[in-house]
Amino acid sequence: MGMIHVRAVSPPDLTDDAVAILAGDPCVLNLVVQPGIARNPDGDAIACDVLTGAANEVLRSLRELHLDSRGSIVIEPVDMAFSGRAAEAGARQLGALAGAPVWEEVEARIRAEGTYAPSFYLYLVVAGLIGAVGIVTNSQILIVAAMVVGPEYGAIVAIALGIDRGDWSRIRQGLFALLVGFLLAIVATFLFSLLIRGFGLQSKAFSVGVRPVSNLINTPNFFSFAVATLAGIVGIVSLTEARTSALLGVFISVTTIPAAADIAVSTAFTSWSEVRGSLIQLLVNIVVLIAVGTVTLKGQRAIWRRVRIRSGRAARR
Repeated sequence: MGMIHVRAVSPPDLTDDAVAILAGDPCVLNLVVQPGIARNPDGDAIACDVLTGAANEVLRSLRELHLDSRGSIVIEPVDMAFSGRAAEAGARQLGALAGAPVWEEVEARIRAEGTYAPSFYLYLVVAGLIGAVGIVTNSQILIVAAMVVGPEYGAIVAIALGIDRGDWSRIRQGLFALLVGFLLAIVATFLFSLLIRGFGLQSKAFSVGVRPVSNLINTPNFFSFAVATLAGIVGIVSLTEARTSALLGVFISVTTIPAAADIAVSTAFTSWSEVRGSLIQLLVNIVVLIAVGTVTLKGQRAIWRRVRIRSGRAARR
């Protein structure tokens, strides 16, 4: 039975109400209240464990008290717990809702992915350079490596969350990060490709026009839409369920960094039709991933909301 650990600091005038919410919920376990011991912010320390299926309602109730703004709330995942009472409470109270994602945790994970430190742009540039080497040497392994290194999916899913929440600031930040990041990657990769061409370092096959890797990247078609759509769905679901292996599969299935690298390489080698195809491929993947990510987020919220209503917990509140 999944569980999270909640630590909160409560102003004394809110503590009784917060404790009443927690103590009155059978899915809240191991409740501990220590009056007056918390500092920065000052207040009463409250700690408890909450079954994940009930966490959304519990956290919503605490935030409605303004406990997050006047005090603080910290959430930690519980990797392992031995509690027969937890299993009993989960089976009796939650039913299908036991597998519900904790949306506060999901959004925090997405916000963490959507941070744009200098390393974000560095990773994009390095991924573009690796992709360029993969293209001029016809190495699919290096193309996969470039996909894994590229951090752009974090910005894409952060934009999707911004659209879902109506957060225009987050949308603007994500779009700006993608625009600047890909421009930097394309410029750096273009200069690197000029160096490769100037010294004749490309493979002989690439020189004579045998470019299976490049052709795969710069030829957008129905499958470009299909793969981007499926990857967008899996990416959001894996984030909500914290499945790292599935998320890694998304990184190596969408043609964003390889397309940016091919734009730069094709420009350096004056292959203008390939530049156009790669640009279309890049835009298709980004737009489809954002759109599908937004729809999947909204769909998951709606599905779990319906499950919550059917479980009967909404009627108990």
